Parts: sequence; C-alpha cells; structure tokens
Amino acid sequence: MQDQQPFRTIGPTTYLSPIPCVLVGCADASNGIRPNLITVAWTGVVCTRPPMLSISLRKERYSHDIIRQTGEFTVNLVSRQLCRAMDFCGVKSGREVDKFAALGLTAVEAPGLSCTPGLGEAPAFASCKLRQVVELGSHDLFLGEVVQVSVANRYFRPDGSIDEGAMQLVSYIHGQYHQTGPALGFFGYSVASPKVLERRGFGKGKRR
Repeated sequence: MQDQQPFRTIGPTTYLSPIPCVLVGCADASNGIRPNLITVAWTGVVCTRPPMLSISLRKERYSHDIIRQTGEFTVNLVSRQLCRAMDFCGVKSGREVDKFAALGLTAVEAPGLSCTPGLGEAPAFASCKLRQVVELGSHDLFLGEVVQVSVANRYFRPDGSIDEGAMQLVSYIHGQYHQTGPALGFFGYSVASPKVLERRGFGKGKRR
C-alpha cells in the first residue's frame, strides 16, 4: 500500500536548495602574502545598509584563522568554466597546496582591501571587511561588510546593465553542482503590465 502522507520527514538537516557556490579569497600574511581560495556553499546576503554578506567556515579550515587575523575576504562568483577549480578548492587544503598556482588562476587586487586577492577569472567578486564572527557550533558565521564590488567588463551590456545570464553561474544542490538556467521572471513580474512584460522580454507567449 502506498504511503498516503504528502511528505516524508528526513530529520533536522540543512536541506536548503539551491544555494550559491562561491570561492572565498583570503591571504596568509603571517609569512609574506600567500593568497588562498576556499570553496564555500554556505553564504548569503544579510543586510543592504550597510551591504553585508555572510560565509560559514569550520574552525579547522586553514582559511578560518587567516580571515580572523586579516579581517578581510573576497566572495568570488563561480562560472561554469570555474566549476572544476571550485571543486578542487573545496577538497584540497591551502596548508599543503598553492591553489592559485596549481590551477593556473590569477590573483588580482581587490579594491578596498589590504592584502586579500580577488579571483581574476571570476565573473565578479565582492571585497569584504570582517565585521563580526558568530560561533554557532560546527561552523562560525563570518559577517563581512561589502566595501566594493568588481564585475568583469565582458558582462556589461551596451546600456550599462549587467548580464548575469551570460556568467553561467553555478549553484549547489544536495552534493551536486548545477548551472543556473534561463530567467523565469523578474521581481514584480506577477503584477506587471503587459507593456512592462514586453519591454523586459516576458510578453505574451514568453511568460513562465
């Protein structure tokens, strides 16, 4: 007999999908400046004024203490082309591997930060100053204020808007990486006029 219940409980777990995949940049300044990247799936927007992002890291991660000591980090968006590199940065430790060198990636200056790099191959990255660390349990929550955002020139349209669709951004769904698909709508499209829908490319026959 089939289960008549509409849902099946699977226990208290972090089953939120999809979530963004990012590469967090930091730099070990204890013996020169050694840039590093760490893959983070637990990240999000937490405030608009001031603009703030959060990342969650385990205490034992190499990048954890680096960010606490320097007080800064970058959040680099991940394109489809960076997916393999992102996975590598999630399974290899910066204690043993120079990830930039191993992957042939480029460390670029992050505006507003003193030593932490942005990722030259990223579609965009945010420069963040650490404002608070909240100890939660298995992970510590790092709250960073965004002091600048850098977007690769190739993703700007002629009118100055940003084409995120062309970035082919990657998300994380229960252990697997997925590329974002076509837009299904835009904020407010459910109540937008036919004229606005047509102007935004969601006219009759194109609504999702």
